Amino acid sequence: MPERRNPRQQRSGDSPRRGEGGRGGGDRRGAPSRSGGQGGSRSGGSSSSRDGQRGPERTSRDRRDRAERREPRADKAVYDGPELPDDITGRELDRSIAAQLKGLPEKLASRVARHLAAAGALVEEDPETAYQHTLAARARAPRLAVVREAVGESAYAAGHYAEALSELRAAKRMNGATDYLPIMADCHRALGQADQALKLAKSPAVGNFAPPAKAEMTIVEAGARRDLGQVDAALRTLELAPLQSKSREPWVVRLRYAYADTLEHAGRTTDALAWFHRTHAIDAEQLTDAAERAALLETSVE
Repeated sequence: MPERRNPRQQRSGDSPRRGEGGRGGGDRRGAPSRSGGQGGSRSGGSSSSRDGQRGPERTSRDRRDRAERREPRADKAVYDGPELPDDITGRELDRSIAAQLKGLPEKLASRVARHLAAAGALVEEDPETAYQHTLAARARAPRLAVVREAVGESAYAAGHYAEALSELRAAKRMNGATDYLPIMADCHRALGQADQALKLAKSPAVGNFAPPAKAEMTIVEAGARRDLGQVDAALRTLELAPLQSKSREPWVVRLRYAYADTLEHAGRTTDALAWFHRTHAIDAEQLTDAAERAALLETSVE
């Protein structure tokens, strides 16, 4: 998937939602293979009798096999994935992502690339289908960190927070990357684990983050403080961030919005109104609803 996603932001203390992902051989079909054993030893007669009759274990396995032949396995549907649009070729992927697929056989790499590219194209408008595309990629190449990252980030966009957390942990184990931490922390928030979100926010790696990623973690940390009822601590967390930056980049917009929202939550209406105006002043892409929030507050202040 072409870009890294930012943490979801419609919960209290956050700015409006955005979301995406992808990176990471092996080839494994979604349906696990069953062993072809014969159902037990004849020496004790416990699973088949000496007169050749089927024992209970063999009979149970045969029934299972017949049931599976009658009903297509659910994991086959996952492996096949959603239908791939004809105009998705896989060449849409960033070169760094495509390079990580080169260890796969050519035909397999092409299929995985198309599923990842389709997920990237759909994640904003249809995150659930994007998630299904990444599951199909994972069924074919579960040992690639790029694939596990894509599953995690599309699961996050679709609201499957436990799955997102599990997949991003797997990707982190594979490649050691720490840039998943803000999303992982936000997943903990969504799962009602604010304390775990705060632990990730205090990870030493956060100090080395670039400003956009550091801002994302700050927003999540402040949100976790609010989840715990620590509104003053949430404000202090945001006040340590570069709210006065002259940059008009999205991360500054989102920081200001989170601060304004938290001020309103704290009952500081006049201050909140000022910061919603400051947010709107640099929000050329209309990433937030700061103007509408300001208009609503103005009526209450008057």
